[in-house]
Amino acid sequence: MDAQFKKGVLELCVLSKLVDDDKYGYELTEDISQELSITAGTLYLILKRLKDNGYVQTYLKESNSGPARKYYHITQAGLSYQQEQKNEWLSFVKKVRNLL
Repeated sequence: MDAQFKKGVLELCVLSKLVDDDKYGYELTEDISQELSITAGTLYLILKRLKDNGYVQTYLKESNSGPARKYYHITQAGLSYQQEQKNEWLSFVKKVRNLL
């Protein structure tokens, strides 16, 4: 898949994976990688930007198999932003589909 296609939608994908459940970074990478190729470095840059913008919060949770993990939780502002971005994306895809 073209990198420019992915660049514009990865934030939405990350937020969408957090709507129903909190996740830690590696878990998010694995979930998204099932559909789109993404590196952990790219994911963590997106998560930092989302946190800086107040769309996600973090907390540590003990792990049974190693050190504590940093979990990401979508905020109310993040939920609103995710819905707004989702609506824009669906409208965009519909317009592109009409052109194809």
